[in-house]
Amino acid sequence: MGSTGLTRTSTTLFIDTGGVARYLRGRTVLVTGAGGSIGSELCRQVAGFGPRRLILLGHGENSIFAIQGELKEKFPGLETVDCIADIRDGAKMRRVFGEWRPQIVFHAAAHKHVPLMEENPDEAVTNSIFGTLNVARAAAEVGAERFVLISTDKAVNPVNCMGASKRVAEMIIQAMSRGSLAVGRPVRTRFVAVRFGNVLGSRGSVIPIFKRQIAAGGPVTVTHPEMKRYFMTIPEAVQLVLQAGAMGEGGEIYVLRMGQPIRIVDLAREMIRLSGLEPDVDIKIEFTGIRPGERLFEELHTDVETVEPTPHKDIVKLRVRQGEGVDVAWLEHGLRLLAEAVASGEQGKVRALLLAMGREEPALDRVLSQAEAASADERV
Repeated sequence: MGSTGLTRTSTTLFIDTGGVARYLRGRTVLVTGAGGSIGSELCRQVAGFGPRRLILLGHGENSIFAIQGELKEKFPGLETVDCIADIRDGAKMRRVFGEWRPQIVFHAAAHKHVPLMEENPDEAVTNSIFGTLNVARAAAEVGAERFVLISTDKAVNPVNCMGASKRVAEMIIQAMSRGSLAVGRPVRTRFVAVRFGNVLGSRGSVIPIFKRQIAAGGPVTVTHPEMKRYFMTIPEAVQLVLQAGAMGEGGEIYVLRMGQPIRIVDLAREMIRLSGLEPDVDIKIEFTGIRPGERLFEELHTDVETVEPTPHKDIVKLRVRQGEGVDVAWLEHGLRLLAEAVASGEQGKVRALLLAMGREEPALDRVLSQAEAASADERV
């Protein structure tokens, strides 16, 4: 992937702390998914830049309680607001944003587990798509300065429901940056997205799974011998997210240089050796087969996106070729169809429409008709 400009040339990150501080210091900052792996690290790093107030918004009370306690210990002078809320509740989002009027928003809340979203595509839609729309509209209504969507490499040419939902979320913030899908007034918020791959140590990461399997004496399970993923540590990823937030003018998608992809089986063998054991001798490695929605490798940009450098060597900007941008009328129509499909409770229709939208297929009504026909055949 060296020719794409997405390979990191160094293992050392250089962050323009002055540029990040200029847009965070003294501001009211809101983080959604604040109790999650990425969200909580965003809170830790944002707190270090001296915001006026930090709003911790999340659905899980225990994780929000934990990060709030940690911040109070490390940053006793920082005002924090714990907000237990579901981003799918549009009215609640408007109330929260109306009360606290955040100037900077980091949107990290989303479902992230590929196999689970394959079984529950309606949850991917309501959370990652309509939840994003709720938060983005609420930010626009109060005139937030910046909105940063945390996205994923699985949004590129998506083959699963999780990736497709994040690609549609990217489309939403791109449309919002052009004043569409908005609130009947000029939009001053700078909406950007940041894509990156797997983060080491996150919930559901292979690292804690491998540790547990090694401690139990094996076997260590890997889906496929050629399965590869991009990896970065959580603090590294968040540093670059904060840096990208300082750059955005509105509508951009930024990609973090993730280095070279790593074979999962090589990672498993290295972890076994680091435990003082020998792979395939002391600890067996078993291949379990690719799970629903998985593919052997991930991409970082589509064929219609060109890679451009930024002032930061570890961040690139994607520009969509002329005439290849999101068709807002198509997007609005697709969102209406998705809402109707979710309301119907027919997961087959939801999945078909979601994947079609993630791949930006033009004929959504035909996709829906085919899904309805397939559903009728199954009932016969």
